[in-house]
Amino acid sequence: MTIGRPSVFTEELADEICTRLANGESLRTICNSERDDFIPSIGTVMRWVVENEKFREHYEEARRIQAETMADEIVTIADGSPYADPSPVDVARDRLRVDARKWVASKLLPKKYGDKIAHVGGDPESGDRPIQAVTRIELVAGVRE
Repeated sequence: MTIGRPSVFTEELADEICTRLANGESLRTICNSERDDFIPSIGTVMRWVVENEKFREHYEEARRIQAETMADEIVTIADGSPYADPSPVDVARDRLRVDARKWVASKLLPKKYGDKIAHVGGDPESGDRPIQAVTRIELVAGVRE
C-alpha cells in the first residue's frame, strides 16, 4: 500500500495535466489534493518539468495555448451578458478577472501579449548610428583631489 499522492510519471498523467493547463486551469487547481487523488503535487510536476525534456516541451506548449485561452476569456468576460445590468461590484470583479488574465498572458507569451518597448535610433535604413551608452567624466576647475 502506498501513502500519499502519485509521483510516477506516465504519458496519460502528463497529457491530463497539460490538457487542463491548455484549457485555462491553473496548475494549483489541477494539483489540488482535495480534487483529484491521481494528480501529483505541484512540486512533483515541477520536478518532471526539470527532469523530463519531452514533458517540459509538452508543458511549455500547454502554457502557450493557455495564454491564448486566457486572451479568448478576456473577450468573453468583457462582453459580459447582454441581458444583465451589471452592478458596480460585477464591473469591478470583471475588471479584476480581465486584468489577471492579461497579466498572465503577458508573462506566458511576452512577445505577443507583453508590453511593447520601442528603442529609438540605430535604424540602418535612415542612416542613424546604433544606440550607444556613453559615460563621461569631467573634471571641474578648481576642485582638488
